[in-house]
Amino acid sequence: MTSDADLVHMRRAIALARTHVGLTGENPSVGCVLVKDGVIVGEGVTAEGGRPHAEEQAIEKAGDLARGAVAYVTLEPCGARSSGAASCSQRLVSAGVAEVVIACEDASPYASGQGAERLAGAGVLLRLGVLADEAAGLYETYQPPRN
Repeated sequence: MTSDADLVHMRRAIALARTHVGLTGENPSVGCVLVKDGVIVGEGVTAEGGRPHAEEQAIEKAGDLARGAVAYVTLEPCGARSSGAASCSQRLVSAGVAEVVIACEDASPYASGQGAERLAGAGVLLRLGVLADEAAGLYETYQPPRN
């Protein structure tokens, strides 16, 4: 069930992502908001050029407060990185995030269910499709890479 707080936090993530559409190279612009006990403890947006990813920045800002938090992410966290670095789904698990709320699935071969599977496999609660219609416009021109 989607609460009013879910809508507020996902809309904040969407607003963050909008600020970098067209500035992130081959990567999509993603927004991430970490919330603990109703308070935003970290947030991020994909940096210009595509790195660092939104989740990385939000986790770094939240520090230890990420443990037990809810992450609101506009696009499925990556399950692998082309660079070989830790994926966003791995970082969310390592940070101890309790739940991840995702607006849109990612067709990229670096995500495409892998991120969601890793999170679920680690016991992280997942909710997909929250405000998907509002977030979808962020990704209309995004062309996922091919393996």
